[in-house]
Amino acid sequence: MSAVRLPDFPWDSLTEARARAAEHPGGAVDLSIGTPVDPTPALLGAALAGAGDAPGYPTALGTADVRRAAADWLSRRLGVQLADPFGADPSVIPTVGSKELVALLPTLLGLRSGTVLIPEVAYPTYEVGAVLAGLTVRRTDVPPADPDDVVLVWLNSPGNPHGRVLTDVQLRDWVAWGREHGVPVVADECYVELGWDVQPRSVLHPDIAGPDHAGLLAVHSLSKQSTAAGYRAGLLSGDPALVRRVWETRRHLGLLVPTPVQAAMAAALADDEHVAVQRERYRLRRERLAAAVRAGGARIDHSEAGLYLWVTRDEDCWTTIGWLAESGIVAAPGTFYGPAGNRHVRMALTATDERIDAAVERLAG
Repeated sequence: MSAVRLPDFPWDSLTEARARAAEHPGGAVDLSIGTPVDPTPALLGAALAGAGDAPGYPTALGTADVRRAAADWLSRRLGVQLADPFGADPSVIPTVGSKELVALLPTLLGLRSGTVLIPEVAYPTYEVGAVLAGLTVRRTDVPPADPDDVVLVWLNSPGNPHGRVLTDVQLRDWVAWGREHGVPVVADECYVELGWDVQPRSVLHPDIAGPDHAGLLAVHSLSKQSTAAGYRAGLLSGDPALVRRVWETRRHLGLLVPTPVQAAMAAALADDEHVAVQRERYRLRRERLAAAVRAGGARIDHSEAGLYLWVTRDEDCWTTIGWLAESGIVAAPGTFYGPAGNRHVRMALTATDERIDAAVERLAG
């Protein structure tokens, strides 16, 4: 049996730029990776510790508390009404973060052949998940005229890396296309709480999905909104028939969210205040960094939501990476996210205020 040929791990190609940036007298400002740096809110740690006596195995289905908290959060924050979360076919389950789910979803759904549609500019793990399952990938931002052998569609709104938010019309077009051709449509919505210029809409909202969630799934994460990436806490919700297929396979694989983490998830999902506090931190960083990028002669496209600025100087992205590295700043080249990103770089807002201020000063200088 031949080994699976995965794409090169993209971050390895930034070694030279990182080294050049590190030579700056003030050290490197790394805006290339979107990993949270602010403290995890105390309420998560308290809930985690309170559930620390957990001698038994958790279930793949999740505790009643976390499923109830997830359903309430989806209703309260996103206007999404799930089918019975406690029915024979669950409409929401916890996952070990969202990246694990993205990478394994084609496998968990039992897809064995065919094509996965992903956005033109996209988070690399959508492609990785298709390759792991032995599927092919096609990039497109519009529903194709011919479904051919398409077996799964990935949407990402707000998008990583470019912060693009799909309109209601675009979302409805994809929902209608998926249902017409019997193809599941899955929306990665892990930045849905971070709309800036527009308010993102869930694919599960009744104005998009209609009266039920047939053929639809949504992926959510606490990594960014609750600064809890280290907890590996995610959610899958939507069509109970599809959620059940994923849940059944996860049970066999032992993909279980630890009981203390589920307690922390329930606490986080029930509290909106800590999300608002973190959102304001990101808003202020975005405001300062965006102004400096524009003052430095670059342009920002899309970026109306999420945790990134999609920056271009209308040149090859690696030339821009070099320009930034000379100022001690590390960004992610757009080609990490597909050929269509070759004239952009992604700059993350997930750095401390001190490091953001250092980048602002350097760009001005």
